[in-house]
Amino acid sequence: MAEGKRAPLPHDFHPPVESFTVVSDDVTAGGVLRDAQVYAAGNISPQLRWEGFPAGTKSFAVTCFDPDAPTGSGFWHWVLFDIPVAVTELPAGAGSAAAAFAGLPAGAVHVRNDYGSKDFGGAAPPKGDGPHRYVFTVYAVDEEKLGPDADASPAVVGFHLRFHALGRAQLVAEYEDPA
Repeated sequence: MAEGKRAPLPHDFHPPVESFTVVSDDVTAGGVLRDAQVYAAGNISPQLRWEGFPAGTKSFAVTCFDPDAPTGSGFWHWVLFDIPVAVTELPAGAGSAAAAFAGLPAGAVHVRNDYGSKDFGGAAPPKGDGPHRYVFTVYAVDEEKLGPDADASPAVVGFHLRFHALGRAQLVAEYEDPA
């Protein structure tokens, strides 16, 4: 990543929507990701809990995106949607294939991340590329079923979220793999 230049956050070009709160026992806003959320270490999806979402919410989606990846288009680490509205927390490991998706709500749909797997893939920036931001976002969705299926790309899911998000909550942390 070029020193001093940072890519825009993933929602900078989306229409404004209501904000709500997401917190985590595993990720601290503005902090550094723990080894558990690093691909080569734990590769475990973090615990997330949200509240204060807009009235009319019918489901949720959760994503993790690295806008600083040296790809020109960022890197999708996690894309999960059709989380039932009654679910307002995901335990650590809910998105991790290695943990057999323990705690993943029935009906929730994973699409492939940029590693090519349908699960959470932890941080793995190139050595010496500087700190990368990992944007964990919970979307409040106006439909029980967003529309895409498990074979959709993250871009297609993002397209649907742009038009069906009532609200957004995000938590941003960093990770760097020094040279």
